[in-house]
Amino acid sequence: MTQLPASFLTRPIAHRGFHNLAAGVPENSIAAFEAAIEAGYGIELDVQRSIDNEAMVFHDYDLDRLTGQTGPVAQCRAEALGTIPLIGGTGTIPTLAQVLDLVAGRVPLLIEIKDQDGALGPSIGPLEQAVADALRTYIGDAGVMSFNPHSIAKMAELLPDMARGLVTCDFDKDDWGTVPAATLDRLRDIPDFAATGSGFVSHDHTDLTRARVQELKALGANILCWTVRSPEQEADARKTAHNITFEGYTP
Repeated sequence: MTQLPASFLTRPIAHRGFHNLAAGVPENSIAAFEAAIEAGYGIELDVQRSIDNEAMVFHDYDLDRLTGQTGPVAQCRAEALGTIPLIGGTGTIPTLAQVLDLVAGRVPLLIEIKDQDGALGPSIGPLEQAVADALRTYIGDAGVMSFNPHSIAKMAELLPDMARGLVTCDFDKDDWGTVPAATLDRLRDIPDFAATGSGFVSHDHTDLTRARVQELKALGANILCWTVRSPEQEADARKTAHNITFEGYTP
């Protein structure tokens, strides 16, 4: 079990950075990460793969929602992605390496590797390799996580000493249209925790009373949760979770 560094449990974690679109600070932007650092929060971010196998800090699979362009991130080169402005701010899509240079160990960094298989299956590898390459010489507290247990198993091979965990929820079939029902049924009970050498889960804050989450906590796993959006939600989540990932308010 690869436990999270203690810093992940002592300060709230800003979901996609401490973003505020109304103030010109988009999610997963350099400005959002700078704001989190200034406020003393940990940072959660997402990575997608460019066509030339660079880890890009971006949540969606497509450019449409967050930029003025369209099309899949995975069909663009990293250099081109780095010139695309984010809607609502002055920055562009950063690489993971650029974010690591910015953070430089000042706050803990939680990296979600977005599923590239499409069905939470075994067709993975290039993005995990890119993340490992970027993190290999990083000096600072960092952890990796994914909904796809195959990704975390791969990270165990590539960076065995890196804290790693699973992103989990109730895996409702209505939320996972491309994933087979049998896979969702299996993942619901978080069966891959031990096999992947995980030390934590980041679980949906509305589902923290799930028996398996309580069992993992009793076994010594760190319990994080996503995504808390009010003081009331935070108070409820902290009945189980060791820490929260938050957005939309100031904890």
